[in-house]
This record gives sequence, C-alpha cells and structure tokens, in this order.
Amino acid sequence: MLSVKNITKSYGSLQVLKGVSLDIQAGEIVSIVGSSGAGKSTLLHIIGTLDKADSGEIMLHNQRVDLLSGKKLANFRNRHMGFVFQFHHLLPEFSALENVCIPGWLEGKKKKETEARARELLKTLGLKDRIENKPAALSGGEQQRVAVARALINNPDIVFADEPTGNLDSKNARELHHLFVQLRDTHKQTFLIVTHNEELAKMSDRTLHMQDGRMI
Repeated sequence: MLSVKNITKSYGSLQVLKGVSLDIQAGEIVSIVGSSGAGKSTLLHIIGTLDKADSGEIMLHNQRVDLLSGKKLANFRNRHMGFVFQFHHLLPEFSALENVCIPGWLEGKKKKETEARARELLKTLGLKDRIENKPAALSGGEQQRVAVARALINNPDIVFADEPTGNLDSKNARELHHLFVQLRDTHKQTFLIVTHNEELAKMSDRTLHMQDGRMI
C-alpha cells in the first residue's frame, strides 16, 4: 500500500536521512525505533508530506505523493492520512466533538454526517461521556484519544503516529497501545509509528530499526 524508496534529507551539512526505503501493507502496525537523532521523526514527517525530501519516491496506493504540492497535496493529505503526535495539538476553544470534526469539515463533508461519525469514534474510544468537554477538562490520556479520533475521522489509508505515548503515564500508554491493535483488528487500520516505547514496538506487526539515518 505504501512504498518509500531511497529517501534522503539534509539540513545544511548534516545528512539526516541516507537513502531510506520501506514498504507497508494495508492493515499493518509498523513501528520505527532507534536512538534520538537517528532520523525517525524526520522520515515520518517526510512520508506524511509534512516535510520535503531532497530525493526519493513516496507512493501511496499508486499515487506519487512526493510530486504533489499546494492545494492538491493538502487535499490528498487530509483525505488519505491521519496524524497523532506526542503533543495532542487540540484546539482549546473547541469541544472534543468539534476537534474531531475539523478534518471532516475541511474535506467538505456534511455537518450532521461528520458529527455522527465523530460521536461514533469517540464512543468507540471510550469518550462518550466527554464529547462536549474542551481539552482543558480532559486528562492527557483522554486528549490523546480525541487526537486518535480526529486522525480517523476521514477513514485514512494510514495513520502516522510520532511518539504518541511520549506524554502519557504507563497505564494510559498501555491503553493506547491496545487501542491501536483494536483498530487494526476491527477496522484494518494501518499505522506507522515512531516510538521509544519498547512495549508499543513489541505489540506491532513489524519493528524497523534506524541508526544514523539508515534502516539497519
């Protein structure tokens, strides 16, 4: 489903990625692990089109996404990709429901249909009694579940997660791990995860190791 070939990236004289390639099948949970500075997050951001590679190819369902730009790229990203970050990036003035709906509204979907889908996701993620709460009234674990629901609202082909448990305690981190597995099992959701958490990596279908800008 996703094919990445020979990605390189430098910042000035520092070469961060040195020809990285990988393939991911639909319905897989794949984790990338490695020490800080190995290039994991840079690779994730490039594959997720949040950053540009210096060279290489990114194919998602036979679409060369690295060749897209501007509005076409933004629309493709919103429709086909979901994102979960270490920091939840929820908008504080909006409720959990509204935060989840935003990508759907950007996609131009009908308000009632989008809200119904968001309510269903929040209920599935154990937040049916927290739907109208704003982020400040939610725990860290609850905020991250809202972020996961937001990532899923447009039925993306793949969810990119960058250190998704980095700000969670061990209990909430473990629950999030199981949630990813549940979503893979019940919805065939595909995940590419960058993590330092060995427990999360072990629950993945495959673990890839990066060192000094290369897969090892």
